[in-house]
Amino acid sequence: MKFPSSAPSSAAADATADTAGSAEPAQPASAFVGRSPGQLMWRRFRRDRTGVVSAFIVLAFFLIALLAPVIAKLYGKDPYTTYGQNEPGLLNPYGYPIAPNGGMSGEFWFGLEPGLGRDVFMQLVYGIRTSLSIAVIVTVAVVLIGVVVGITAGYLGGKTDYVIGRIIDTLLAFPGQLFLIVFLPVVEAALVLPEEETPVWLRFVSICIVLSVLGWAAIARLLRSQVLSLRTREFVEAARVTGASPARIIFKELLPNLWTPIIIQGTLLLPLFVSAEAGLGFLGVGMTEPTPDWGRMFMVGVNVYHSDVTYLLFPGISMVIFVVAFNLLGDSIRDAFDPKTKR
Repeated sequence: MKFPSSAPSSAAADATADTAGSAEPAQPASAFVGRSPGQLMWRRFRRDRTGVVSAFIVLAFFLIALLAPVIAKLYGKDPYTTYGQNEPGLLNPYGYPIAPNGGMSGEFWFGLEPGLGRDVFMQLVYGIRTSLSIAVIVTVAVVLIGVVVGITAGYLGGKTDYVIGRIIDTLLAFPGQLFLIVFLPVVEAALVLPEEETPVWLRFVSICIVLSVLGWAAIARLLRSQVLSLRTREFVEAARVTGASPARIIFKELLPNLWTPIIIQGTLLLPLFVSAEAGLGFLGVGMTEPTPDWGRMFMVGVNVYHSDVTYLLFPGISMVIFVVAFNLLGDSIRDAFDPKTKR
């Protein structure tokens, strides 16, 4: 009896093996691309249309403030010349613009200031420059002081934390605007003789110092609480066990975990200081003449709005747009850093 040959089966097996051997190896699935926290934050921020639009608006204000001299040169006017008094036919005997809408024309885009007859457009552009310069300086100073004091109190603890905590409580208990109104004249009286006029630079420095002294307490308290929770974490304890110095622990372990609240607080503080500086100018203790200032424009506008409402309109709209845009930008940055938060 003959049995069927198994050659065909062997040939088929060999063919299958050859086919399998000659086949190209399977391509791996698309690999995941790792992204840093900064890249993830930037990706989330770009998807937020409100934040992107607000960023462009804020950037436009900063560019206007930075390029104010260039704008003045192209526009052909400055914020100091009293055009209404130098050129006849621009102001009536009561000091109000003769032309409608506050004297708006092709020569004076936003009209003329009642009384002195200065160009409103240039007053507004240079007023943005004044307010933003003070707000930026104060914000940087407040953040630096708050970071140093908050980390020191939270990391050292004990009596140091107690003393700093009581100082923070005292500063937060002060009525800010009232203290500014009272303290600014005291600072200037100590440095300037009664018969002398206060220099513009001294008023600028005084405002920056007083706002900085009163503004750092809130961010210091926030960072102190953050450090108190971080200093008992495993990575800090591990660094301490390995013999790391306090400076290394602070700069290498604690500070990288505090950038999010620092940046968020900085973006929220800047519009607050813009409003505070404008409030001082409105109350008469801000920047002095002839320095253009948003707050003083509000003060003049309130006095003349019944006859020239347009003069109050432009600084009011500009202030609202800037403050709202910067607050929305701060909210967008906060959501980009921590997507779990909800507005």
